[in-house]
This record gives sequence, C-alpha cells and structure tokens, in this order.
Amino acid sequence: MSGCLDHVECHRPEWCEIGEKRNAVASIAAGVLFFAGWWIMIDAAAVYPHQKDLLHAYHTCGVVSTLAFFMVNAVSAGQVRGDSYTTGCIGQTGARIWLFIGFLLAFAALIGSCWILFAAYVVNQDKDRDPYPGVAIFMQNFLIFVGGLVFKFGRTEELWE
Repeated sequence: MSGCLDHVECHRPEWCEIGEKRNAVASIAAGVLFFAGWWIMIDAAAVYPHQKDLLHAYHTCGVVSTLAFFMVNAVSAGQVRGDSYTTGCIGQTGARIWLFIGFLLAFAALIGSCWILFAAYVVNQDKDRDPYPGVAIFMQNFLIFVGGLVFKFGRTEELWE
C-alpha cells in the first residue's frame, strides 16, 4: 500500500532529504492536520454556540471522520498484503474489509460535510447567517481526511524492521 509512488522520480534539494526521518515527518504532518481540523471546528462551536447558527448534529461528520482516521491507520500494509498477520479470526480478508470500511466512512464524512456546507450554508444563505460554520465543518473533515492519507501512505514499513 505505501509503495504506490516509490518509482516516481522527484528531485529534491540536498537540504530537503529526510531519509530515515520519513516516518517522523509524516506522523508530525498528519498530527498537525488532524489537530488543525479539530481546532477549526472547536473554534466554530465556540463562536456559534446556538442551535440556529450551528446545529449540534453537524458534529457527527467530524466524529465519523475521526473514527475513520483510526480505522484506516489501524491496519498495516503488510496485513493487507498478507505478509504479516495471516492467522486469527479473519486474517488478510478481515484487514482488507476493515480498511475498506474505514475509507468508506472517511469519504462518507467528507461528502456529508460538503453537503452540509452547501445545503445549509450556501444555498439557503440568509443575510443574518454567517457561512463560517459550514466552512469549518468542511475544513475539519477535509483536514482529517488528508491527515489520515498522509499518515497511511506517508510512512514506510521498511524503517520498522
């Protein structure tokens, strides 16, 4: 899974070589994206505490996106390929199903947040209603989604051995 772009040539400057620090850089970048997503949503919830501005049910997308973040990153590429963890209740097939459900939840949360943004804040725009809560909901889910992808595909398992 993590080797899908290993054959792509990208010449970087000498000072930008990360080498064995790849896992640390990817983990920090994913953590910053995850943190930024939740920070934006917490800011929107603090600025707009009333139901008429920001429905509390809209937080469900962020919770589902966070759950998907953990589900996607709970299985390693070796488990999906069948290199490691071939025994147990469900084995390789279970790892693939778990990863598929995680990505399905991540995309569903992202699409749901996009729907909330446009249906509740862009199309039905009142003069008194600020669109920032809708943008915050979408940005939260987008940043968590990108953070999950960075954490899943930005790290390499060769450095673990």
